[in-house]
Amino acid sequence: MWILQSPDGGDEGDSWTFRIASPGHKTLGRAPTADFVIEAALVSRFHCRLNLDADGNLTIEDLKSTNGTHVNDARVDRSSLKDGDRIRIGRVELVVARA
Repeated sequence: MWILQSPDGGDEGDSWTFRIASPGHKTLGRAPTADFVIEAALVSRFHCRLNLDADGNLTIEDLKSTNGTHVNDARVDRSSLKDGDRIRIGRVELVVARA
């Protein structure tokens, strides 16, 4: 299982915790139909997608968001994630943990 969690309430004053336990993909964004909804400034309706493969590897893919998806402060189109990575979408930061 993977956990994405905002540290210390995050810049927006809200805190988020998302769990990914089974293979497949999950979308993050402001849209009510996103798998993980983040109501925050500069987050696109469908901002990015997290993909968990059958081997337990997690990747993130930007969905052509306006403000980009960042992993460890580098803007990415697609990136593998590892324990301790920091994801930033808009002003929201999430820390990646493998549980």
